[in-house]
Amino acid sequence: MQANIVLLPGDGVGPEVTAEAAGVLNVVAELGGHEFQLDSHPMGGNAIDDFQDPLPPATLTACKAADAVLLGAVGGPKWSDPTAELRPEQGLLDLRAEMGLFANLRPVPVFESLAPFAPLKPELLRGVDLLFVRELTGGIYFGPRQEQGDGDVAHDTLVYSTAEVERVARVALRAARGRRGKVASIDKANVLASMRLWRRSVTEVASAWPDVEVTHHLVDAFAMQLMRSPADYDVILAGNMFGDILSDEAAILAGSLGMLPSASLGSGRQGLYEPVHGSAPDIAGRGIANPIGAILSAAMLLRHSLDLSAEADRVEAAVAKVLDDGFRTADLAPDGQAAVSTTGMGQAIASRIGAA
Repeated sequence: MQANIVLLPGDGVGPEVTAEAAGVLNVVAELGGHEFQLDSHPMGGNAIDDFQDPLPPATLTACKAADAVLLGAVGGPKWSDPTAELRPEQGLLDLRAEMGLFANLRPVPVFESLAPFAPLKPELLRGVDLLFVRELTGGIYFGPRQEQGDGDVAHDTLVYSTAEVERVARVALRAARGRRGKVASIDKANVLASMRLWRRSVTEVASAWPDVEVTHHLVDAFAMQLMRSPADYDVILAGNMFGDILSDEAAILAGSLGMLPSASLGSGRQGLYEPVHGSAPDIAGRGIANPIGAILSAAMLLRHSLDLSAEADRVEAAVAKVLDDGFRTADLAPDGQAAVSTTGMGQAIASRIGAA
């Protein structure tokens, strides 16, 4: 097949991990007889420096015309002034809104070979297979705000509509039907009116899915239960902020934030794919970043936007094989074990795709 894929390397370690993910996509194309056109465009802090815009119009146009978009990471200390008119993260929020990407899928892969080195007891990780479905274009990140505040007061408004909640709930329910048939919906309905609407809306949509078990959980209690008994859960549905926080917390189950991929999807096949980790400016340019989150994001791109599930399976199997073979980047290496570089990990995975 032919596909046009836009690369947004971004800032910090973004270009390093994106390069390895692009290398994997090129191997997949070569082995499968596909034609992937990979074109890079500026976004984030680097785009502010060069174009005074975190999402230049040419980049947005290219993204909208692409079959899929693969992003590295945006942001860094250089652009972290909270009073600045232009911030790298605004480019990402605008891109999600402009592309109509309202559902963020964040699987949490737990690899058996990493379990002995995870911070949690290994027995807690048995049977863990989680998928976070995070609402992406509503909530407190997009509600009315008073940026500078009035004197010593500022506000951000948490807003959700029934339609916004219902459409992302359907994504979670559909995903659960193809998995273990369970959805845990997260809210703060005991305090927030917007979260009472969230719970009512999820309950209403779920009534049409009798084969899926839906439970409701207050976010603070669930944050504890997620670490106490993670294997109890299947699909976890949450709003924008709660989904962001909880899925980052769940990185401890995978061993490192560098392991987690994500897919941002809308009503069609087009999507934005990115590792969950940030730009990690403290390790940028050192060749030690973990590219697995970016590579697994590329696998999600193959599955969701290009309908190449077999190829996605092979990429994921290659990642598991490399980990089983003992390859570790610095964030995964136990004390005393030599770590492989970003490029070393990427090449090891790419070399195993054909055999996976």
